[in-house]
Amino acid sequence: MITTENIVIIGNGMVGHYCAEQLVTHGLHKTHAIHIFGDELHDAYDRVHLTDYMSGQDALALRLHKDDFHTHHGLTLHRGVRVEHIDRDAKTVESIEGVLPYGTLILATGSTPFVPPIPGNTGTAGLVYRTLDDLDMIRAAANGATHGVVIGGGLLGLEAANALAGLGLSTAVVEFAPRLMPVQLDEDGGQALKQRIEALGINVLTAHAT
Repeated sequence: MITTENIVIIGNGMVGHYCAEQLVTHGLHKTHAIHIFGDELHDAYDRVHLTDYMSGQDALALRLHKDDFHTHHGLTLHRGVRVEHIDRDAKTVESIEGVLPYGTLILATGSTPFVPPIPGNTGTAGLVYRTLDDLDMIRAAANGATHGVVIGGGLLGLEAANALAGLGLSTAVVEFAPRLMPVQLDEDGGQALKQRIEALGINVLTAHAT
């Protein structure tokens, strides 16, 4: 029997979906009403392989579950709905759909790309590489363009650079640190990676500020 205590998950990304799967695995969907909020219109998908989508793979191939996962287990997915306010005292969440009480609240919102406050970095002049919609905008902006610049030489930045190069753009990566992937690699590793990236035809600028 479903109790009146809602379990609310904010975030329908990889972690949010895994959390929902674990709740189902442990049978909590049989005793609680489970609500999942995600501000994207897409079902949960594998962000790790976004580059595959950029290379032409169908977005459905990245989906993390079958069509009927939520309905089959009695979960309520609030697709494309952003939670705007959390009242911890009243134990409610508020969205455009209204106010929903919760017994347990799980935040699985993930990270947000840092966009440097650079003049002119607005609209299609400055895009981020995180969601399927982001990649659609990058692909559209690349149509008719000749050059692309990626700010950030971490793993995601290098994936974005590879995607731009795959779209036929003359591509450069700008990294503030003295080497690529400075958190993960030492100087020798960073230099070896730089050579590999440059061999792909991508210009690498390290120790450069934007």
